[in-house]
Amino acid sequence: SQMPHGRMPLPSFWKMVEDTLQQSDAQLRTFCQTFETVMPSSVTEPLNPAEERKVLSLVSKHGADKLYQVTRNISGSKDLDLTLQRGQIVALLQSVDTKGNTSRWLVDAGGPRGFVPAEKLQPY
Repeated sequence: SQMPHGRMPLPSFWKMVEDTLQQSDAQLRTFCQTFETVMPSSVTEPLNPAEERKVLSLVSKHGADKLYQVTRNISGSKDLDLTLQRGQIVALLQSVDTKGNTSRWLVDAGGPRGFVPAEKLQPY
């Protein structure tokens, strides 16, 4: 009862709480996007022997200039999307999807081929 909102009708109080949470969520999303832009995650994880063999295979098939490393975990949500772990190496096949979208790239993950978000890849 001593709080400034203590005398506020309950529906108005819950509306205020909901608005505050939505505003905080928007601020957090903006912060995360800004942080990822300003401080791109660097991937410097050593490769295990199986991953090294896969990299050598990708180099022989596609060339070293086509190799990219996954900077953040990717969960495929659409048909033909791949699910990849941070640090994995892939080879770029096309820098566009079937609808001309340049934010989704077609990659070879050393066996499976599919689409991944371009912003989650960095040249290897």
